[in-house]
Amino acid sequence: MEGTTFKRVKFVPNDDRDFGVTVRKRVREYFKSNNISRTGDYRMWIKVVVFPLMYLVPFGLLLTNWFSDNLWSFYGLWLFMALGVAGCGLGIMHDACHGSISTKKSVNDLIGKVLNLIGGYVLNWKIQHNILHHTYTNIDGHDEDIDLEGLMRFSPNQPVRFYYRFQAIYAWFLYGFMTTTWVIYKDFLRLIDYHKKGLLKMQNARFGVEMFKLTIQKILYFATFIVLPIIVLDVAWWHVILGWLSMHFVVGLILTTVFTPAHVVPSSDFSQPDEENKVHTDWARHQMLNTSNFAPKSRIFSWYVGGLNYQIEHHLFPNICHVHHRKISKIVKKTAEEFNLPYYSQPTFLAALISHAKMLHKLRK
Repeated sequence: MEGTTFKRVKFVPNDDRDFGVTVRKRVREYFKSNNISRTGDYRMWIKVVVFPLMYLVPFGLLLTNWFSDNLWSFYGLWLFMALGVAGCGLGIMHDACHGSISTKKSVNDLIGKVLNLIGGYVLNWKIQHNILHHTYTNIDGHDEDIDLEGLMRFSPNQPVRFYYRFQAIYAWFLYGFMTTTWVIYKDFLRLIDYHKKGLLKMQNARFGVEMFKLTIQKILYFATFIVLPIIVLDVAWWHVILGWLSMHFVVGLILTTVFTPAHVVPSSDFSQPDEENKVHTDWARHQMLNTSNFAPKSRIFSWYVGGLNYQIEHHLFPNICHVHHRKISKIVKKTAEEFNLPYYSQPTFLAALISHAKMLHKLRK
């Protein structure tokens, strides 16, 4: 990408290449022999209906004013909306933006726009998540999921600051503000940054057009979910603001505690490129060394988090719908064992959170 500040990292394969080739071949054969589509099925479409309703129905009930005289019910509806927002992000938007819900791009694009409905911006997400995080997992300076802008240390390759000694304690509070800052101002900063780095050009997007669309989308979002309730509801305006902030705090906490235990854990490799911007390993092996599953036996949990507890399978096959992750995980695990590669997995979500907390403590210095 000449004329930009973004430098691609090259994965230079060695004798590990066969793992990636083999596991991809076996997974292809699984879908072919069972005559199964790699995209979503009826289980996916149930979520496409359920999660937006979990978000919009409580909001509609709020606007009726039936609950304005009972603040417990008022705030309860905002918190229930949080479950719907997180479900929309984890369970449907994520797959849509990876193009794995439907074989039709237009359908995936339409469903992916649910991110705009919950306050985000699709183009930014695709760059930050699909391109940077999935391609350069745990590589400092490229994977923005491990860049906390100095607030926390998520990689041993990042500089140490004195207050990181407490990060295993204050992390959980900061996590709750992840989507709040994202919705209010980070989308604007990211769009500017991606323009400077030339990443918008990779998506055939024009900065001026995207900034205009982003601004209009934010105005519509805040007008609908903050200004409208303030006008309509018989409660003080600050109750609406607190309700909205409470909703996003829960959403941020859910999303962050689902994503971070998959990569920021003691088992992660955190490989860095050399002077020539090369990582001397195969991309598939890099994913195995920097990703961990958790709670594989919990079907209810897996249903809600959109199969993201099977992060290994998702990172190796991001274009396969999450409803297939449990089945193909057996293939991936068996192949990893044959190639003497680790297949990291925590038995429960709690165990994964403890592992993440241990890593935060380890990275304090």
